[in-house]
Amino acid sequence: MAISAALVKELRERTGAGMMECKKALVETDGNLDAAIEAMRKSGQAKAAKKAGRIAAEGVVELRIADDRKVAVIVEVNSETDFVAKDAHFASFAAAVAETALASAVDDEAALAAQPLAGGDGESVEEARQALIAKIGENVAVRRMHRLDAPTGTFHSYRHGVRIAVVVELVGGDEDLGRDIAMHIAASNPLCVAAEEVPAETLEKEREIFKAQALESGKPATIVDKITEGRMRKYLEEVTLLGQAFVKDPDTQVGELLKARGAEVKRFVRMEVGEGIEKKVENFAEEVRAQAGQAEV
Repeated sequence: MAISAALVKELRERTGAGMMECKKALVETDGNLDAAIEAMRKSGQAKAAKKAGRIAAEGVVELRIADDRKVAVIVEVNSETDFVAKDAHFASFAAAVAETALASAVDDEAALAAQPLAGGDGESVEEARQALIAKIGENVAVRRMHRLDAPTGTFHSYRHGVRIAVVVELVGGDEDLGRDIAMHIAASNPLCVAAEEVPAETLEKEREIFKAQALESGKPATIVDKITEGRMRKYLEEVTLLGQAFVKDPDTQVGELLKARGAEVKRFVRMEVGEGIEKKVENFAEEVRAQAGQAEV
């Protein structure tokens, strides 16, 4: 049967797919719009499976805090390219995932995948993810999620662009202090709140390195231990939130600032897009040569 341009246009508006793909689906389903949509969704799932192995190291970090500041969520949603990370459909999906995470009681990304997407038509986060992959032609991943509940304090946050987000649980203080501390964490990336939270194996490794450096420099063995411990104290100041110099006032340690304001940081989560992902390094010249070689075969 003949497929009208108006029918193709309607299918494009409802699916976001290309014109030829829409026309093909309508031809295969004899112009049945609903059947065409179902077929395209199935096709999209197949495409998503093919793209699942592709590295998605770009994207955004979204965070949400409940009105009473007692619940916070922070999620990372990845794409393959920065271009797609700026796409309106991708941004809308990432925002909806964060809203879903806040509204649900789940506490990890696997459970989140099965939840109905906020603002959707009943489809799950995973179904919406697969549909988005079919629409934009890139792998999309909901990579990480943290849910935090504050039994004593309240949550405060800072988001630097779309790539870094921080949530802080603060006891005492006020909203301005909470934002300042979250901003500091975004900039300085401390390992943990206090020295006693640094893992023992990390301390031992650093101590061995500092001791080896002191011995290598020719320092007398009698003072090597003293030099090592001095460097360890400096190291702990650099990697712990309380020991770091406050970014807005480098003459003041964060611990001193909190004490002066009668406040305490219980914990924090800092999330940055692509942490721990090994990105594929593209070599455009090599890619062109490879394509030219294939063309000659």
